[in-house]
Amino acid sequence: MPNAQPLFHGHESDQLLNITIEEEQVQKKLRSLRIDKAAGADDMSPRILVVSFPITCIMNDSIISGVVPDEWKSANVTPIHKSGSKGRVENYRPISLTSQICKIQESIIREAIIEHLDKYQLISNTQYGFRRGGSCLSNLIRFLNKVSGFLDTDECIDVIYLDFSKAFDKVPHCRLLEKLEKHGIGGNIKSWIQNWLSGRRQRVCVNGNCSAWRIVTSGVPQGSVLGPVLFLIYINDLESDIISSVYKFADDTKLLGKVNNTNDRDLLQLDLKRMMDWSNLWQLPFNTSKCSVMHLGRNNNHYSYKCIKTFCFITSCKAHR
Repeated sequence: MPNAQPLFHGHESDQLLNITIEEEQVQKKLRSLRIDKAAGADDMSPRILVVSFPITCIMNDSIISGVVPDEWKSANVTPIHKSGSKGRVENYRPISLTSQICKIQESIIREAIIEHLDKYQLISNTQYGFRRGGSCLSNLIRFLNKVSGFLDTDECIDVIYLDFSKAFDKVPHCRLLEKLEKHGIGGNIKSWIQNWLSGRRQRVCVNGNCSAWRIVTSGVPQGSVLGPVLFLIYINDLESDIISSVYKFADDTKLLGKVNNTNDRDLLQLDLKRMMDWSNLWQLPFNTSKCSVMHLGRNNNHYSYKCIKTFCFITSCKAHR
């Protein structure tokens, strides 16, 4: 397994190793819980989650022992149609319905992780997804500002759009835990997350009918509270060796560079290769069929680019100023 780049450089005492959940935190979460939310595989409806003291005790015992109840690691998967033909399975997004109690604990742990990441400025400024103050709009505004700056000086630019293939489902657990350590997250918190990820099982439920249980060996659960921030940590160093501009919104990535000549084009191709090398090293493949390049500028030469591993040329998408 590869060694991740160390991003946390603080003192050992500043690492996020443990938290103690207070009853007031649980009470606040219970009061804000919508009673119409679906129960997970444990059939614990939000309507009956009203007693905070025993729930707090269970959560703290779970963190201290590093053991997550099996019922919290079971998920009913509901397929949500995205687009295209409803008869094709790839046009659906799997959403996991998990234990509401576990989601409350995930929420508290997530808040502690985000506070740690923000305090030590560990998440790259290229990431706009699942972050406080970040949004699709802020990503777009800063991207357009960068593009406009190039075009106003009559530069030619190419923008390569990259898309991970089923990103949340393919994150390797052992590699994710390695990334957590390099972000200064260890101790009981890491142990709890490790146990939360391991031994998971899921089944697909449609119109009241459920499939048999299947063991989950990789990925962070879609529909979970903790999953998105773990994914951000996993891809945080994607552009660590990149010279060109990078804009990320969760797993959607844009690679942007000026291409006034072949030397510029070769530099952008080299950065693309570095991203592909990262993808291969960390076992998170790009979906090359969804990757494309947009050419901007009056005298753009419409250079082509390829994914080095598969020698797959990226489709051009012509655009004018």
